[in-house]
This record gives sequence, structure tokens and C-alpha cells, in this order.
Amino acid sequence: MLLALLSLALIGSFVALPDLYRPSHSGTTIDGATRAQVIDTLVARLGEHYVFPATARQIATLLRKRQRDGAYDALTNGAQFAAQLTADMASVAHDLHLKVKFSPARLRPGGGPDAMTAAASRSARDRKDGVDNVDHLGPAIGYLRISAFPPRSLVAARYASALNALSDTDALIIDVRANRGGAPESVALLISYFVDRPTRLNDIWSRDSGRTTQTWTEGQLDGRRYGGKKPVVILAGPGTASAGEDFTYTMQALQRATVIGERTWGGAHPAGLYRLGDHFFAAIPHSRSISPITHTNWEGTGVAPDVAAPSADALAMAKDLLQRQLGAALPLHGEK
Repeated sequence: MLLALLSLALIGSFVALPDLYRPSHSGTTIDGATRAQVIDTLVARLGEHYVFPATARQIATLLRKRQRDGAYDALTNGAQFAAQLTADMASVAHDLHLKVKFSPARLRPGGGPDAMTAAASRSARDRKDGVDNVDHLGPAIGYLRISAFPPRSLVAARYASALNALSDTDALIIDVRANRGGAPESVALLISYFVDRPTRLNDIWSRDSGRTTQTWTEGQLDGRRYGGKKPVVILAGPGTASAGEDFTYTMQALQRATVIGERTWGGAHPAGLYRLGDHFFAAIPHSRSISPITHTNWEGTGVAPDVAAPSADALAMAKDLLQRQLGAALPLHGEK
């Protein structure tokens, strides 16, 4: 039974949630009955919801074999047991969003996993609107740093303000090197500022419904449209995850931006949260992002840059590239 998909107001569909997967240091001890319940429920939820049913069956086979072999018998620490289940699933699926998590606090039956909800809420508060810096790197080049894609309601006004402030530039650098994910509708909204006509973005196929939903850019925007002609460079790297990768991958596939930096994290499957017991829950990808251009996504591979560079050097390279494209020697500012 699906316990809850966290609201997009918290984390969004493509969330990386790195802070939710840090090992717990709780001394809570678990017994064999608890381990058996968690494995039974995990296998059931994977069979019901995981985006690749055949892979779910392979994972179930592995978990059952390791259970019979006594591989989990010595794991009495909840966090260690969760980490081992995650590692075992990863050995089959190689899916970065597929996780089991232990909560020292008891999870409320019939509701969302409290510990995960609280952590996601803290993360959302910390990130605020995800727009960290709006600047001019000289008279012609703009700079926009985005660390997250919170829900559309939280970012629409901020995107409008940022693009209004940058509308006088001739080229733009968008920095998502530390973007940990968020909501796909916010990705679509931001991309809408960089096209001149309605544009189809990534589609989402849902295992639960069996339907594919198309994502399109928005026609009416609150801010000034940057347009589809001015040069745009995206800075990306290993710290670019989930919705940050969605933005990078889609802009690259549309040939609307040049990506400079390193290969990104590699997580493309939207995930839901499922209660496995009083102290365990799982993030299980239930959908798949599919580009109408490439007919695939960035799962497991990340987004490869157009211009490879160490992440620390990406901004300097972007400024140099744009200055040469614009044919002007503009003053350089320091790393943002």
C-alpha cells in the first residue's frame, strides 16, 4: 500500500534528497522479525511500483537469497540494515533514487514518513526559492545560480524577477553545479524563458497508471522572456542532480545551451515514499523521464558536458567562451 508521495511543496518528483540518506547514529536495535517484515514489505512495494518490473523481480530474488543465506542475521542496527538493503538493490538496479532509510523515531501508520517529511521540510526551508545569485559579469554577460527547483508556486515570482534583471544582457551563464533537485514543473517554467514558441520537454511515463504525460513550456510568463537566440551556457558537474539534471539535459537536447563542466549525478526516475514498518521506509522510483528528442534520459549515465572541464574551472571557461562569441573583451569578476 502506498503510504505517501511527499508533496511537491516539499521536495518535488526528481529530488536527490542527499541529506536523507546519511547514516543514522541511533543505537536502536532491531530483531529478526523486524528484518523479515521490512524485507517482505520492500519486495511487495517493489513489485507493485518499481518502474522496471523485471528488475524488481531480480532484486526480490537477490534479497530473498541473501535472507535465506543469513546475510542479514547479524545486522541489529537499523541504519546498517537499511544501508545494506540499499547496497544490495543497487547491485542489481544501479538506480540512484532507490533507497531504504531507517528512522529512529516511529513512523506514523497511515501517514507520510515523519522523519523524511521533517528532513525534506528543513531542506526546503534551507534552499528557499533555490535562486542563489543573480548578477552581471560585465555589461554583456549575466549570471544565474540555482541550487534547487522548489515547487512552481515558490519560484514563479523569483524567476520573473531574475530574468527581468538579466534581460539587458547578451549572453547568460546558468550555474547548477550544486543543484540537488526539485519539481519538474519548475524546470519547465524556467526553460520557458529560453524558447520563442511552445516546446515539448521531457515526457513522464508512470508505472502506476501506465500513462505517459507530456511536459510543455508555458506560454504566459510573469517576467521578460530571454528568448531562443541569445547564447546560454550551463555549468554542471557531479553536484548537479535530479531536477538539476532534467534542466541541463533538456536544454542541451534542445540545443539551447552549451554545457560546461563535468558529468552529472545520474538520477532520472521520479520516486515515491513507501512505509516498510515502524522505523523503515523506502524511496522507490515509479516513473520514467523520456526525452522526445533522445528517446531516453540521463539515468545511470548523467549528463555529459559539451565542453569538459573541472567544475572549479567551469565558470572561467564559460566567460571566456561567451566573450569570444560576443566578440568583446569584457572585465572578468571572480568565481561566484
